[in-house]
Amino acid sequence: MTENRLDIDLDFSYTDESGAVTNGRATAAGTEVTVSLDRLAPLAGAGLPPLEEIRPLADLLARKGVSVTVAGPDGNIVSLGKVDAPASQRLVTRSPHIKLGNLGSLLPLLRQGRRRPRGVPLLPPSTPLPLVPTVQRKIIRRITTTHYARGGGRPRLIFVQDAATWTGQIPREVALPEDVTTIGSGPGSDIQLEGLEALHAEIRHDGQDEYVLVPHGPVSGSVSRTGPSVLRTGARIQMGQWCLAFFREEFADHGRPYGGRSGGELAYERPQLDPRTGTMERDSSEGVR
Repeated sequence: MTENRLDIDLDFSYTDESGAVTNGRATAAGTEVTVSLDRLAPLAGAGLPPLEEIRPLADLLARKGVSVTVAGPDGNIVSLGKVDAPASQRLVTRSPHIKLGNLGSLLPLLRQGRRRPRGVPLLPPSTPLPLVPTVQRKIIRRITTTHYARGGGRPRLIFVQDAATWTGQIPREVALPEDVTTIGSGPGSDIQLEGLEALHAEIRHDGQDEYVLVPHGPVSGSVSRTGPSVLRTGARIQMGQWCLAFFREEFADHGRPYGGRSGGELAYERPQLDPRTGTMERDSSEGVR
C-alpha cells in the first residue's frame, strides 16, 4: 500500500462573535499533521465533541497511516490517528488511536466542558496523568444490610426421616412464628412429642433476630448438649426418638443482626457496635451472649 504524504504550511485566523482573533498554523511534511492555536477560546466555546464522533475519525486516520495533532499555547491537546496511546488513556477513550495531551492544555477545555454536558466528552475528568485511583483513608461508612425483615426467611423445623422410614410423603414442617416455641410432651407445649420430658427444649427468637435452642432435657445432633445454640440452616436436633432440622432461607440466615458477616471476613470478625441497639455485635460462632 502506498503511504500517504502530506505537505502543508498554512497560516490561518479565526474571529469570533466578540471580535477576538485566534491565529493558527497547520504544518505537515509526510504523515504527521500539526495544527497549532495561539488561544483555546474557540475550542472551549464550541464545546467538546462526544467520543463516539471522534473514534471513527481517529480510526480512519489510522488506516490511512496519518496522525493529526492539535496543540495550544501550553502544548499538545490531543492526537488522532496513527499514534501510540498509553494503556491508561485507552481505558478512558476506548480507542488506541486517540492520545491525550498534557494536563496544562486540557484543563481550560475541561472547565468549559463541564458547563456544556453533551454526550460523552472527549477529555477525561481533571485528574493527574497517568490516571491513578484516588485513595481516601479514615472514611466511616454506615453498615448496610443484606437481610430481609425481622423473622424473615420462613424459619421452621422439619421432621427428619431416613431412607428406611421415608414413605415418599413430604416431611412434616412446623413454623416458628413466635418469640418462644416450646417442645416437649406436656399439654402446654407448642410442639408436643411423645417420649420427651414435659418441657424438653425451647427455641427463642431473640433481639438479634437469631433463633436459639435452649435445652431443658437431653439433646444431641449438631447443637450443644449443655447450653444454648444459635441455629443455622441444616442444624439437626435429636431429642429421644425425634430428629428435627432447622431451616431458614439463605437471605435471612445471616449470622449477625440484620446483615450477615459470619464467614465473610476471614476467620476472625471484630466486635462492632450496633447503633440501633447500642450492643456490641460479635461473631455468631462465639455462641449466645
